[in-house]
Amino acid sequence: MYKVLISDKLGQAGLDILDAAADIEYVMTPGMSKDEIIAAVPDYDAWIVRSGTRPDADMIAAATKLKCIGRAGAGVDNVDLDAATKAGVVVMNTPGANAMATAEQTMAMMLAVSRHTAHAHMSLAGGAWDRKKYMGSELYTKTLGIIGLGKIGTLVAQRALGFGMEVVAYDPYVSEDKAKLLGVTLVNLDDIYAQSDYITLHTAVTADTTNMINADAIAQMKDGAIIINVARGKLIDETALLAGLDSGKLAAASLDVFQSEPPEGNPLIGHEKVTHTPHLGASSVEAQSNVGKMVANQVIDCLRGDDVRNAVNLPFDAGPSFAAIQPYMALAYKLGQLQRNIATEDITHIEIEVRGAEIATMVRPIAASILHGMIEDRAEDANYINAPMLADKLGIKTKQVRGLCDAEYPNMIACKVYWGEGKAADEMHMIAGVVVAGKYPRIVQWSRYQLEATPEGIMLLMRNWDRPGVVGQIGMLMSENNVNIAEWRMGRTEPGGEALCVLNLDTMPPDSVIDQIWAMPAVVKVKVVQL
Repeated sequence: MYKVLISDKLGQAGLDILDAAADIEYVMTPGMSKDEIIAAVPDYDAWIVRSGTRPDADMIAAATKLKCIGRAGAGVDNVDLDAATKAGVVVMNTPGANAMATAEQTMAMMLAVSRHTAHAHMSLAGGAWDRKKYMGSELYTKTLGIIGLGKIGTLVAQRALGFGMEVVAYDPYVSEDKAKLLGVTLVNLDDIYAQSDYITLHTAVTADTTNMINADAIAQMKDGAIIINVARGKLIDETALLAGLDSGKLAAASLDVFQSEPPEGNPLIGHEKVTHTPHLGASSVEAQSNVGKMVANQVIDCLRGDDVRNAVNLPFDAGPSFAAIQPYMALAYKLGQLQRNIATEDITHIEIEVRGAEIATMVRPIAASILHGMIEDRAEDANYINAPMLADKLGIKTKQVRGLCDAEYPNMIACKVYWGEGKAADEMHMIAGVVVAGKYPRIVQWSRYQLEATPEGIMLLMRNWDRPGVVGQIGMLMSENNVNIAEWRMGRTEPGGEALCVLNLDTMPPDSVIDQIWAMPAVVKVKVVQL
């Protein structure tokens, strides 16, 4: 049974999905303090949050069983992503689930600030009838500058064009073709500031975008420009915004989000040039239903190991294809485990080859999985999420190469390791494998030996001269010690030459058996590993 903590209010549609899952048990307790969360979270496998909870390094460190954090919403700036990644916790968001609600709120805020709707409402409610004071302006023919042309920015652009606005946008990740198809002109950030009558923000909070609307940016804007923010409060330097409004440089601002929420003591609240709402961008019945269903399904799939969607801190892209990647990640993990077990020193360099059309785009998850298997003895909390970060700290360098092995198989993974002074890890430094029937990992080449072996359980690895009687001697010795051989695979370069044998055993052989195998004249080297 998987246990899920929900520390913010989640819509009933999401709770219904969790209720229907026989292997899920959840507790929803909104408004928990940090100390309460730290005390409770060690018991949970997953954690669902909204913007009201801020999972920080202390909370995540306490969550020793945690596999994933599901953010019911698009922004994840309230989650300490570095701490989650180091702990090997997947952080998932729900992009697009509330996109329509946020886009419509943006248009509502733009219209409200243009026509002084909120201020006029309050004036009339107070008994005044002042039509002249609240003379507004139209959106028609005005220029809207959109910063961030993702899902929400695109929906805003389409609606603004319906109002007859000219739309320009800044987004370094959007192609000219997509923009033209929308009827939007892509420009640089300086042009957004210089050309726009209205500027609306639809980008994530990063080191580069934090306080991007600052005094310098405002100085570049048209006199009388209006700023709309239904994205994240940290995108705007509120001190600079206040100065721009008070000086008359900016005509107005329409804000749904703030640097600190709730914005207690914020001088922008109640300002005559500011229209504001309490973070209502995603607060529609439809959005809450969509977000709840989306995060519930994602958390369930992640816990069951079926899929990982919309993960923001994986060292590779996930999504609907994650299920197809998993068998190759399992194979890669086994390759890393084997390399770790045969290494006589700490591995310092690895070379990886990924061959085949089906897995050509899977290099990063495959590399992460190889590293996971390779370093788990040196970093016990390692998994495919944090393995690249941990390996880098251990000084392990990773390189993608071609031509590591001779075997001709479609969709093959090969890994070669180095240690010490950069020398290859003796003659057994390269292992290659494939996935059979879509789910079974198999070794197909080990150094210069081609064979088909199963990388699982107890494995006896032996190099020996290909002489008559070796198989019989080993079989008799195992029989005498009640050790069953489940599978015996052998590869050789030529008859009578040196061979590699891989034996899968049902039980661990006694040390005395290994000593006797070492003593056989035909045996060059023997080692037992357990995966």
